[in-house]
Amino acid sequence: MGKRATNLMGWIDARLPVTAKWKLHLSEYYAPKNFNFWYYFGSLAMLVLVNQLITGIFLTMNYKPDALQAFASVEYIMRDVEFGWLIRYMHSTGASMFFVVVYLHMFRGMMYGSYRKPRELLWLIGMMIFFLLMMLAFTGYILPWGQMSFWGAQVILSMVGAIPVIGEPLKDLIMGDYMLSDAALNRFFAYHVVTLPILLITLVVVHVLALHEVGSNNPDGIEIKKNKDPKTGIPVDGIPFHPYYSVKDIVGVIGFLIVFFGIIFFAPEMGGYFLEYNNFIPADSLKTPDHIAPVWYFTPYYSMLRAATVDFLGISAKLWGIILMGGSVAIFCLLPWLDRSPVKSIRYKGPYFKFALTLFVISVFVLGWLGTKTPTPLFTTLAQIFTVVYFAFFLLMPWYSKIDKTKPEPTRVSG
Repeated sequence: MGKRATNLMGWIDARLPVTAKWKLHLSEYYAPKNFNFWYYFGSLAMLVLVNQLITGIFLTMNYKPDALQAFASVEYIMRDVEFGWLIRYMHSTGASMFFVVVYLHMFRGMMYGSYRKPRELLWLIGMMIFFLLMMLAFTGYILPWGQMSFWGAQVILSMVGAIPVIGEPLKDLIMGDYMLSDAALNRFFAYHVVTLPILLITLVVVHVLALHEVGSNNPDGIEIKKNKDPKTGIPVDGIPFHPYYSVKDIVGVIGFLIVFFGIIFFAPEMGGYFLEYNNFIPADSLKTPDHIAPVWYFTPYYSMLRAATVDFLGISAKLWGIILMGGSVAIFCLLPWLDRSPVKSIRYKGPYFKFALTLFVISVFVLGWLGTKTPTPLFTTLAQIFTVVYFAFFLLMPWYSKIDKTKPEPTRVSG
């Protein structure tokens, strides 16, 4: 039996290099030996992506992208399709958990300088994945065709229409109509189910290939490829990804699944943060909800949108809000060139960077909380203050990262 399996594998390898790719990307891909808790989230993002793809396929089997039937089809999935409620909650909870693990994955990159040379392109590809993920979340959010789906889409599309010159034509192109209706729902269904997933999967593959080309970063920010065994050419501070990290990641997967299914079975709406209560009401174009707010993972950017209240330099407050909201995401792409520190990792950076990163995290949480609240003069002022703090982290980085007192990096990883 063993000889037959070997012969079969040899026959396959002669036509498709499965074994060679297994060695290149797993069993002989050497990763730093000092990965810690923060390195779970890349593999967890892959797990959630697979969950979203599989559950999404099953949901499309019963969902109807029709303005008159979309909401009812979701109710049919929840009430009448066998285990439909579980599939729907796995998908809706998966959307939020996707952002949880991606935000933590990005935060780890910011802490340990994973955007620094030679990983600038890897970081940019990751940011493109993040942009696509946001578009996927937005298009998927519209599909249940509840009150918040409908009116949330109205808010976002009105922002697109506010872009000078190209705004209105672009809005009409995205919707396929002059108003949010059946044609728009069909288009968003096509974007969510076909176009964006294909682009996302392609970018994820490119992201992994780019990672394995330059090698993984580590908590010390040391390039392990610079210190190889002269006889074997293997990094002395590296260990094979499989079986060491593939087994280690199983621990993270088990912990994640406990939390994931705990939410699904006991609190799938998460108090209205994962699934808003207004979205259990069919879309009504004649009745605006008292308070329109996006899902939690968009609320920091929504706060920045609302923080712009004054026309300035001939630009309307609405357009300034759009610029701030778009800029708050796009500015991450500049990190490789804004950071002037001689070291990569937060372990060896000085107090200025640590203080700035702490304020940045606080600003994200405060802006996220403010985005869930009805705007008041006090909340608007707070949003303006923390928007400034948010952007100051990036715009002042060339200054504080350069004058920061750093510690010398070790020549070997610290274990």
